[in-house]
Amino acid sequence: PQALPALLDAARSRTDLRPAALAFAGPRALWLARLNPDWRFALRAAPGGGAALPDAQDAEAVARLWQEGLFAERAALLGALRDRAPARGRELLESTWATERAEDRLMFLDSLRTGLSDADEPFLERALGDRSRNVRATAAELLSALPDSALAGRMAVRATACVALDRMGDAPAITVEAPPECDPGMERDGVAATPPAGRGERSWWLGQLVEAAPLGTWPERLGGRTAEEIVALPVADGWQGELHAAWCRAAVRQRDPSWSRALLGSPSAPEAGGPGAVSLAERAKLLAALEPAERAEWVAGFIATHGLSEAFQLLGGCAVPWAPPLGRAVVDALNIARDAGSYPWSFSGVMGLAERCLDPAETVRLEALLAIPDEREDAAPGAGGYWAEAFQRLVTTLRLRAAMTRELTPPAPPAPLAPPAPLAPHAPLAPPTLPAEPPPAAVAVAQPPDAAG
Repeated sequence: PQALPALLDAARSRTDLRPAALAFAGPRALWLARLNPDWRFALRAAPGGGAALPDAQDAEAVARLWQEGLFAERAALLGALRDRAPARGRELLESTWATERAEDRLMFLDSLRTGLSDADEPFLERALGDRSRNVRATAAELLSALPDSALAGRMAVRATACVALDRMGDAPAITVEAPPECDPGMERDGVAATPPAGRGERSWWLGQLVEAAPLGTWPERLGGRTAEEIVALPVADGWQGELHAAWCRAAVRQRDPSWSRALLGSPSAPEAGGPGAVSLAERAKLLAALEPAERAEWVAGFIATHGLSEAFQLLGGCAVPWAPPLGRAVVDALNIARDAGSYPWSFSGVMGLAERCLDPAETVRLEALLAIPDEREDAAPGAGGYWAEAFQRLVTTLRLRAAMTRELTPPAPPAPLAPPAPLAPHAPLAPPTLPAEPPPAAVAVAQPPDAAG
């Protein structure tokens, strides 16, 4: 504890240190920050400034904090209410919505992502008419994540008017006719009229419409096909990239595993780009919609085919500790990289992740890599020794994690005593043996003395 003032002084001048410093210092740092104005940044950085939030059932305390609290306290209160009582949080926000600043309205509205449901639609629909363009865009994004909302229905009508199935050719194909204009109704529903530099207007509008339309719209529109079958259809006139990229964004927004799986494609495909994912960042977002076991299996397949050079972002989204197939794939890929004769510094990011995320059970397989291998003629000078040092550091960390896990794991409760074995059904029960009656002297000794004695 005596080191905390120096830590807060360091974090005051180094903003990059603040998140880690405050996480390490814990509640004591917030207590200290209230005593020294130089450390006030800790109160601003902590949700609610370390204030104890009232119980959601205490309506008076909740209303008082919402009316009188600092912005950080109010934001923390709204977030807590949305987690425990979403309707109460929305009602609280509605009560002061008209008097909030635009930047505060945007931050508060973003809190509605927690516990988002159809019950929030009327409020979000009214927010589409907000004075702030960013607030309108956020409200539209939240509404599009509700497949049964009126906005999602409007977007589905617009998007399906632009995308159709052409059965006139030798094989079915998707045809695209981008919207000719961005009308006021589209703008109210969150479509940005002005494209970024280098983007055409019509393709920009099309992407936004498809992104906001419910994915359940497309099987009926495109001949009853599944997501995999739709993604496999050719798209006419060079619109495939734009259409698939919009479907990728929709799958991420709606957290749809079937569409995410279809757009990811096979991890062993050339470049593992998938039918719709064109970057590692997009692939990582699509993987987030899959269950942890399936996500780990896909990334393991990617690494087995393409190695570790492009896998860093994908590994960061996998559950910890890594599942056995993923851990084995990472160790095998590191072994292959070592045998290729390059330096381990190119894989320092993956090594750092492995120290934190690899299952300590993989230590046994890594121990075989600690010896310095015979260097190939085309290998980088001294690479084998550097790889041995890197593997030694990794093994040491995994052993430390294993020891910590053992020490932090509570001991197993003692096994219950086994019940006595039942008597054999044919064994006759012997009559109980009564103790012999004690002699009179013994009885006299065992009795308590009388008052005179």
